[in-house]
Amino acid sequence: MNSKAHRTRCAWAEGVGELYRAYHDEEWGVPVHDDRKQFEFLILEGAQAGLSWSTVLNKREAYRKAFAGFDPAKVARFTKAKIRTLLKDPGIIRNRLKINAAVSNAKAFLAVQKEFGTFDAYIWRFVGGKPMLNRRKALKDIPATSPESDALSADLKKRGFKFVGSTITYAHMQAVGMVNDHLMDCFRYRECACQSRSAQWKTKR
Repeated sequence: MNSKAHRTRCAWAEGVGELYRAYHDEEWGVPVHDDRKQFEFLILEGAQAGLSWSTVLNKREAYRKAFAGFDPAKVARFTKAKIRTLLKDPGIIRNRLKINAAVSNAKAFLAVQKEFGTFDAYIWRFVGGKPMLNRRKALKDIPATSPESDALSADLKKRGFKFVGSTITYAHMQAVGMVNDHLMDCFRYRECACQSRSAQWKTKR
C-alpha cells in the first residue's frame, strides 16, 4: 500500500498533528491563482506573526467565519463595532493591531485588484509569472527571506499593507506556491513541481 502516511515529507511536517500534516501534503507549495485564497493567506500569515503556524491552522475555520469567508470586499467594510466584536472572539487571535491590519489590508487588496485586474496578476509578477523551483536538501537550506520577498514586501508596504515584512511575505510566497521549498526528498516536491508546470498564470495585458 502506497500511503501518504508512509512517504517521506519535509522534516517540519513530521511528528505533528493531522491538520498540520494535511496542510503540508495538500496545500503548501501549490500554485494559487484565486484572489480570495490569496487574501486568506495574507490574513493568516499576518495573524501568525510571533506565533506558531499550528496555532493559526487550529483557528483557521474560526477565522473563515469571523472574516466573512475571506471576502476582501466584505472585510474592507468592517466597522469599529465589528472590530470590537472580533476582539471578543475566542476563536481567533485577539490582537487589535492584527485585526485592524486585516481590515486595512482588505482595502489595499481591493485597490490592487482595481489597478491590475486581479491580485493574482499583481503578485505573480514578482517571480516572473511562474513558480520558482528551488532545490533544498535540508531545512537549514531554506531561507527566511529572498530578494523577491524583499521586493514584494517593500511594494506591499508602499501600497498600505500591514504585517507584510519580508519574512512574512516569503512565508506567503511559499504557501501559495510562488516558490517550491519542499525538500527534494519530500514526496510533494515533484508533485508541486508538476502542478507548477501546468499552472496557468493569468495577467491583465
